[in-house]
Amino acid sequence: MALRSSDPTGLQSGVAKPSRNSRKKKKQKKRKEAIDDFPVIPEDPVAEQCGNDSSGTVVESTSENYGIRDNGNVNKISCVGSGSVVVVEESVCQNVCGFGELRQRNVIGGGEEMAAVASRAEEDRAEMNGSKEPLPPAQPEPVVNGNVANKLDTAESLDWKRLMSEDPNLHKSPAKYFLDEMYSGNSLRRTTTLGSEKERERVYDTIFRLPWRCEVLIDVGFFVCFDAFLSLLTIMPTRILIKLWRFLTARQFKRLSAAELCDFGCFLVLACGVILLGQTDISLIYHMIRGQGTIKLYMVYNVLEIIDKLCQSFGGDVFETLFNSAEGLATCSQENMRFWIRRFVSDQALAMAFSILHSFILLAQAITLSTCIVAHNNALFALLVSNNFAEIKSNVFKRFSKDNIHNLAYADSVERFHISAFLLFVLAQNILEAQGPWFESFLFNAFVVFFCEMLIDIIKHSFLAKFNGIKPIEYSEFLEDLCKQTLNMQTEDSKKNLTFVPLAPACVVIRVLTPVYAAHLPYSPLPWRLFWILFLISVTYVMLTSLKVMIGMGLQKHATWYVNRCRKRKHHLHFD
Repeated sequence: MALRSSDPTGLQSGVAKPSRNSRKKKKQKKRKEAIDDFPVIPEDPVAEQCGNDSSGTVVESTSENYGIRDNGNVNKISCVGSGSVVVVEESVCQNVCGFGELRQRNVIGGGEEMAAVASRAEEDRAEMNGSKEPLPPAQPEPVVNGNVANKLDTAESLDWKRLMSEDPNLHKSPAKYFLDEMYSGNSLRRTTTLGSEKERERVYDTIFRLPWRCEVLIDVGFFVCFDAFLSLLTIMPTRILIKLWRFLTARQFKRLSAAELCDFGCFLVLACGVILLGQTDISLIYHMIRGQGTIKLYMVYNVLEIIDKLCQSFGGDVFETLFNSAEGLATCSQENMRFWIRRFVSDQALAMAFSILHSFILLAQAITLSTCIVAHNNALFALLVSNNFAEIKSNVFKRFSKDNIHNLAYADSVERFHISAFLLFVLAQNILEAQGPWFESFLFNAFVVFFCEMLIDIIKHSFLAKFNGIKPIEYSEFLEDLCKQTLNMQTEDSKKNLTFVPLAPACVVIRVLTPVYAAHLPYSPLPWRLFWILFLISVTYVMLTSLKVMIGMGLQKHATWYVNRCRKRKHHLHFD
């Protein structure tokens, strides 16, 4: 380092006059400090105080770091008193390099205080030279944007050998580690938790209790749909015939009631659907679906199933609108008759168009299923696997509310009834066109389809209940609501009712069974053919009516028993 000395001859009247070179150096130093980004460490206030108290003495204390951050220690203090020069040398410890450098300054001055300061600085220098450990790091200084710089880890915290020596698991032998793992508890304790009684109940609910109640709910819903289907084919034609007979005998027109208007509207939709479906060539559609190689059969079936669900959801709203118009037409005044007639006719046309479209969708879906069953390349199994697992994927891993699961169970009941209608279509096609033994194969395929559908519904609802916190008792409440609907009891929310319009499936079934009846008519003159047609229609009507009576009475008895049971259970729970 450069040594700076004060010339005693330059003192005049006890005041030191700085030389020209010294003034230039001070100006250059100030310019450096103005453009330097790092702060300059201040001088020792003790030295400044010493210099201020000394009369006729100029004391200078400088610290030149050259842009390097040190630990904030004063590098050099030089005090001069009574014409003698006191030189203090200190070791400057820097964080970067860690070595000491000597600085020397000679200033002429006087006083006992300067000697005391010099002796104290000598003692501090001796302590710093005797200490071998580096000084602690400086405090973090603020940076330009106002954030505080991160504090560096000390050498002790980065001492890897010391940390490893303090680790208790370091000195374990492999045998001791294995023994500790053997006697420390459950082998899966790190990846599983200890269950509770509630978790056990959830497991048994998912495996045993909920599947049983879910299947009972879907089966009862299936028979409710079947009862509505039989009512459309038996009760509705009977009521229309009775109304026509009364009109012909009385020969006096009376305003129709809302129920009679609904019956005539549904009969008109059914007749138009059967006539239009009768004009379609099923064989042509069958060969078109089977011959095309662009889209796989299971993809065609999945697309038709999605359209069927959309039509089913919207069809209920369409027929509710039609029945509302029928109610308004039956109870309106003479002044508003023309308005309600126009409204009823427009709703009737919309319901007819929508029902015919839905009938064609169901017919195409039945033909696709028949194609998969008849095919010899395992197309049926591919259809079942793709369709059922796509249904699980689209439902199980989503968040559902209680009402959504309620509606989903009803939709599964309707879907199961549609599958029964498709299998009836396949049976009719086998009766007309199959050659050789086919009945056993048909029974096996029908069993596979129904079993897969039942299994997928159970898995879907079990895991839906598990993921959404639905208990098995909730499915009992769903069944209670369905039983109340069967008994025509008013429920709190009409949206909880099972909505099913059997017009489209009825059109498909009648279209399929008509060729079967026609194929078994005897070849005879026209009067005998008309007789056999009326005879077969009468026998079919009696069979369907008997089936309707049995299913309807069975549903009502079951609904009465179940509702009373639920009331008794709630009564006991209330008093307990």
